[in-house]
Amino acid sequence: MKPTILHLDLDTFFVSCERLLDSRLMKRPLLVGGLGDRGVVAACSYETRRFGVHSGMSMKVARRLCPEATVIKGNAGTYMKFSDHVTEIIKESVPVFEKASVDEFYADLSGMDRFFGCYKYASEMRQRILKETGLPISFGLSQNKVVSKVATGEAKPNNQMKIDLGLEKEFLAPLHIRKLPSVGEKTYGLLSNMGVSTIKTVQELPLELLESGFGKHGRTIWMRAQGLDNSPLVPFHERKSISTERTYGKDTTDMVKLETTLFAMAENLAYQLRRANKMTGCVSVKIRYSDFKTYTKQKRVPYTSADHVLVPLVKELFTSLYDRRMLIRLVGVNYSHIVGGHYQIDLFADDEKLLNLYQAMDRVRSRFGESSLMRASALGAHSIGRGGNPFDGQPPILLAHRQQ
Repeated sequence: MKPTILHLDLDTFFVSCERLLDSRLMKRPLLVGGLGDRGVVAACSYETRRFGVHSGMSMKVARRLCPEATVIKGNAGTYMKFSDHVTEIIKESVPVFEKASVDEFYADLSGMDRFFGCYKYASEMRQRILKETGLPISFGLSQNKVVSKVATGEAKPNNQMKIDLGLEKEFLAPLHIRKLPSVGEKTYGLLSNMGVSTIKTVQELPLELLESGFGKHGRTIWMRAQGLDNSPLVPFHERKSISTERTYGKDTTDMVKLETTLFAMAENLAYQLRRANKMTGCVSVKIRYSDFKTYTKQKRVPYTSADHVLVPLVKELFTSLYDRRMLIRLVGVNYSHIVGGHYQIDLFADDEKLLNLYQAMDRVRSRFGESSLMRASALGAHSIGRGGNPFDGQPPILLAHRQQ
């Protein structure tokens, strides 16, 4: 049975959602992302791209390049609802699928040629998504994930493409090397210094040469350039860690503000652990100074999900980490080494009253929202809540207004 992998990608997803909500935005240049000076473009319409605007760019630069563009902050919860609608359609239609991101999906159609015709079936599913959601979507169909993803990029906007078995190498050859997954900006710079600009050149290079220059990554690049890829679909994403970060609109040394943010982060992440019956065995704190130098510090702890253990530890790590007395741009908290289980009572320090308090607080949060109840030390921290369950097996959404 020949493998058949389908890759689907919602075109300019955040922009398309905003246009469904407000038809006045149709065919107008549109930017979705952070509104402040440090905002980042999360999505941009095709009308802005001819000015050189692209996602991930500073919003300040994007506004300068395309001053007539409409700028919208966006709403992660709204985008998630649209994404869930598309996910349900795909889930009903295919035997196995992977949700790679909020707007990107893989589906395994291997063996379906015998009954339906894979390309025809994928086309009908795409038309159903267009009809029921109104969101433009493109797809690529081939024998593996890499070629299908590249084919989707070539099919855009709002189109589809099939690469027949045996023609993968021929399809990839004339394309620019940046279109190959796993070739980022740094790798592209190194390849450019070697005189490589198209995938065909990589196809003709000896494997040993790339391995000597890039190690294991060089082998991956060479294999993908040949159209070879054996990576499986991942129906469920097991979270090894959870984290949250906050970039301030203005660099600060206000210790009350910094500690309030960190306490809110630690408390919210602890709630996420308890809600999913998880515990953490390692806590880390990250800070980024105004000169963009970033430092992290971590500490292993007995497995726990209790606020009264984690919040003081986060404060301790921050106090020992912040030693330059410079303005701080970003702070973050990460819980890793996550395992399943409930918090174990400390025989000498804990009592039943404390555990009942946690249960009561979590019930309130589950019913009225994550930010409905918090410690006094965390009051004043904004945009800390995650807006979803990080352990539901889905990849995390990049918030439209997230600042880097």
